[in-house]
Amino acid sequence: MRVDQQPAFVLHARAYRETSLLLECLTRDHGRIGLVARGVRTPRSRLPRALLQPLTPISIGWTGTGELATVTGVEARDDALVLTGESLLCGLYLNELVLRMTLRLDPHGGLFEAYAHTLERLAQGTSPAWTLRRFERDLLDHLGYGANLAVDALTGMPLDAALDYGYRHELGPVPWRNAADGPRVSGAALLALAADTQPTDRDLAPLRRWMRALIAAHLDGGDLQTWNLLSDPALRRHD
Repeated sequence: MRVDQQPAFVLHARAYRETSLLLECLTRDHGRIGLVARGVRTPRSRLPRALLQPLTPISIGWTGTGELATVTGVEARDDALVLTGESLLCGLYLNELVLRMTLRLDPHGGLFEAYAHTLERLAQGTSPAWTLRRFERDLLDHLGYGANLAVDALTGMPLDAALDYGYRHELGPVPWRNAADGPRVSGAALLALAADTQPTDRDLAPLRRWMRALIAAHLDGGDLQTWNLLSDPALRRHD
């Protein structure tokens, strides 16, 4: 199979043998793919290594089938995104999250656009905390794990903005009673997330903990390395 000019982002790159790179890329039409960029680490490479960096919008081509195809060409697709400081850490978190939550060669309509729009928001200085919560919500939706953000799982009634809720993985939101119900978040925050309306600053940290618990359930209780970076006190209000 040969693919040309596929919109993509590199999620991860590492050295392979003496002259090549192994890439994990998120593509628009093919989902996450594994690629090898042969000879790209040599001075005479015809492939621009500078473009094969995470968080760079590119168009990429490859040939081959199976788990690892070969890069045939790469071009800049748009202006490079400028991410620094906490926004850069947030971008690295997005990449790790997509790598851990998706399978190779398993495309999901809309996920690529959601990822690209999230990077644009981070580059524009939009609230990192709210930007990440929106992407986490959309990622779960695209993967078929969408969280119930509107109905009390025990009563079937609409969530009450004045109450606090936990989350039972097999059911959904339940009125929070104790630590057994998981992280605690206000109904107002969940309703805001469902409506794509930024909640109050006070609600953002509880919402982060609540969403992490949902994601961890799909990682078999594991966590992400970037969660530790984003928990740095200097960045805590942003993660």
